[in-house]
Amino acid sequence: MPGPRLIAELLLTRGRTYRYGPHRSQRADLHLPPGGGPHPVIVLIHGGSWRKRYGSFVMRALAADLVRGRWAVWNIEYRRLGEGGGWPATFADTAAAIDHLEHLSSPLDLARTTAVGHSAGGHLALWAAGRAKLPADAAAQLGGRPRVSVAQVVSLAGVCDLAGAYRDWHGGAVRALMGGSPAEVPERFALGDPLVQVPLAAPALLVHGRLDETVSVRLSRAYARAARAAGGDVELVEIDGAAGRHRAYIDPRGSAWATVARWLARRAS
Repeated sequence: MPGPRLIAELLLTRGRTYRYGPHRSQRADLHLPPGGGPHPVIVLIHGGSWRKRYGSFVMRALAADLVRGRWAVWNIEYRRLGEGGGWPATFADTAAAIDHLEHLSSPLDLARTTAVGHSAGGHLALWAAGRAKLPADAAAQLGGRPRVSVAQVVSLAGVCDLAGAYRDWHGGAVRALMGGSPAEVPERFALGDPLVQVPLAAPALLVHGRLDETVSVRLSRAYARAARAAGGDVELVEIDGAAGRHRAYIDPRGSAWATVARWLARRAS
């Protein structure tokens, strides 16, 4: 069960809400640290099997922790399954939300933009970091060419291998997201599976629990192997025991998040 401090941060942490489209889920909250900036930016992308029942609310405690570390935080929402999401809307919304940063008047250093995603959000964070590799004829339906580039990316228990997750889950949420199997819609998986995009131009950190029963660590291992074989800059940290449970990553007091904080600090310095 979440502790009182985590619950308080989830309830009380508020940013300024901006809309990047007409749908009620096409919005994001900006959290700014004190000072004049320009501030490096972290884009938070929540998970939840890409489904409507889960939202950006769950990332607020991480937002509060990052603001204390003097990051600006862009906690995004997007259309999910059950409210018009799926292929291609969920992908296009992720792209549009990140690109909307260029329209904000706040003192942001967009050259230092990091994407951090949990679970299904880890999939979207890795995908967003590789958007520049999309073929020109496909990019238009998925948000167009990136106007804000992701300089580094963090996947927390992420669905890094979409086809692998389809096999693990016998279709499941991946089939709902993509509208079919890798055999039925191979062109969609070619554009939407992060494993196909390796190597990224951006450095990547993957953090995954060895005993995660929701998203298997095998998916992060497969991504790391493929990325390294292709010459990518990727680090995989595996978390033992209860500290690596699937939802442990959204608690900034946990050792899994401490791994991320150290990596971010090292990269910043």
